[in-house]
Amino acid sequence: MYYSYKYRLKPSNAHREELDRHRDICRQLYNHTRYRLNEYQDEHGELPSMTTLRSELPDLKKWWNDLSDVYSKVLQTVVERLFDNLKGLSKLKENGYGVGQLKWKPPREFRSFTYSQSGFKLDKKGGQTVLSLSKLADIPIQLHREIPDDAAFKQVTLKKEPTGEWFATFGVQMDRESPEPPENPEKCVGIDVGILTYAHDTDGTAVGSLDLSDERERLEREQRKLSRKEHGSNNYEKQRRRIAECHADLRRKRRDFLHKLSKYYAREYDLVAVEDLNVKGMMESPSNSRNTASAAWRTFLSLLEYKCEREGTHFVAVNPRGTTKECASCGVETKKPLWVREHSCPACGFEADRDANAAWNILSRGLEDVGVGYSESTPVETALPVDTPVSAKRVVEAGSPIWSRARSARSHGQRDRRSRATLKERTASAVSE
Repeated sequence: MYYSYKYRLKPSNAHREELDRHRDICRQLYNHTRYRLNEYQDEHGELPSMTTLRSELPDLKKWWNDLSDVYSKVLQTVVERLFDNLKGLSKLKENGYGVGQLKWKPPREFRSFTYSQSGFKLDKKGGQTVLSLSKLADIPIQLHREIPDDAAFKQVTLKKEPTGEWFATFGVQMDRESPEPPENPEKCVGIDVGILTYAHDTDGTAVGSLDLSDERERLEREQRKLSRKEHGSNNYEKQRRRIAECHADLRRKRRDFLHKLSKYYAREYDLVAVEDLNVKGMMESPSNSRNTASAAWRTFLSLLEYKCEREGTHFVAVNPRGTTKECASCGVETKKPLWVREHSCPACGFEADRDANAAWNILSRGLEDVGVGYSESTPVETALPVDTPVSAKRVVEAGSPIWSRARSARSHGQRDRRSRATLKERTASAVSE
């Protein structure tokens, strides 16, 4: 299985100049390869293969001296990057999108280059960890987490962020087998994602959404300041850097929250069931698209999937159609608008939070998909306790909602037991009728 590990580099001023020089050489080679692609197509009436353009690199070095200063594998990955972009355009065209030709890359839009297979290694020098790059430099790197010992390094990508920071992303290969569905379904959870309540699971945990309103207001203020700067001036560039820092702050806080929440579910359970959401289609909808984008559901599901794979937890994505309307107790569908946050079944009398009902339907479908048996009465018997709200701040601080849940259970234990008994009696009488 293939994983990525991202770390921050700590280059000196001399290292920064050399990194920028190598990045610009790769950008010029990309533009030259794009020119040769069009020229070859005009001469022969067809696109050249990637091997054909790669074979021109040795002759190109004879008159382009700067190419000799860059590691050969890096130059080959630049050509490969061009053909990967061509494949991306072809897929968009097959899906009905109107696409044009590959564009010329200006300096600001070409931010990374890759060492593939060889030319890089992690080493210890002067009491610190450095990333040794062939024909470039030994750059200090901040290893905030260890890479597993059984990981085989495949490549490293160096990228300059709009803030001016440099990062190294290692691509590693590890021998991991896909987990088998667990025989004991007790450690299973269904998760329903939303906007007001980010995640609602079948254990009664309701995790609130991350509040980034202050960060968004700061970003809007800085953008208004940028509109009053003269384009191309030094003040404009400084303000553009501040806006890039605001975007980076938003992105880091959001991903930190998603990483911690997904890690909690991947480690605590044997099977995790979620909805296979069409987030792209939701983004194209004119209603509530900003909140949908801010929720980053696809990012959360992707992080959860690979973390489950790494931890040996079975991950299953189910069809989301009707999970909110369908009753978790009897299966009868009940239409309800978005503003109705409670589920009340007119057929069996089952009452629960709207998201809790959807979470149980997701878990039931997930267990059916993997062929694990489950009890029809499970939602009625165990989904009834009062839900425990958990703030996103608690997830960020503690790394999981467990601590907050335990504290809430101790302070509200008597109320929860009374509510559980009352709801069980009401549901049992409704089912018997």
